[in-house]
Amino acid sequence: MNAHDIRTVFEIFHRLNPEPQGELEYVNVYTLLVAVVLSAQATDAGVNKATRKLFALADTPEKMVALGEEKVRELIRTIGLYKTKARNVIGLSQQLIDLHGSAVPNDQKALEALPGVGRKTANVVRNIYFGEPTIAVDTHLFRVGNRTGMAKGKTPLDVELKLQKKIPKEFLRHAHHWLILHGRYICTARNPKCDICPIYDQCGWKEKKPRQVTT
Repeated sequence: MNAHDIRTVFEIFHRLNPEPQGELEYVNVYTLLVAVVLSAQATDAGVNKATRKLFALADTPEKMVALGEEKVRELIRTIGLYKTKARNVIGLSQQLIDLHGSAVPNDQKALEALPGVGRKTANVVRNIYFGEPTIAVDTHLFRVGNRTGMAKGKTPLDVELKLQKKIPKEFLRHAHHWLILHGRYICTARNPKCDICPIYDQCGWKEKKPRQVTT
């Protein structure tokens, strides 16, 4: 996919959805961070179902620590890896209190130093809440980058760095959401919906399904 095609792709995404939104529910930057940590290897819908009760009881690091790991574990037990995630939620909450005055920092290294927070999670929080032009590469985005030819890479970091260089600056702010939503609902892992793909003409996937010609 060349530079002209990539620009066209994001012009199309922008026209169809000018202000894309994430699907995780949160009430402040702290609960966003917790929700993203919980979303690893889980669906946003499943996380939202659990966090509605959790965030009603604890929407600050102090309240979460006071709630305790056992109660957190009980509230999120429907989410995969809930035991480890409960421990990380309490750990990151305590670290925010001890090192950051209970505030979530807009700093990549500081975020990645928190328990359970990796590069992808930090990128999501900085993009959604702080408006930074970061790109968080999940399985959907990794697939879209490789399949379309927009940014081929063997690792999520490879894809992220290539996209940062290739996507026109005016589209970087929302690129993360557009690509994830495209991978989640159109360019799916199995049976991608090529017949309704808005970027079909720009896509470089050699195996894309031919469109049906109507008469």
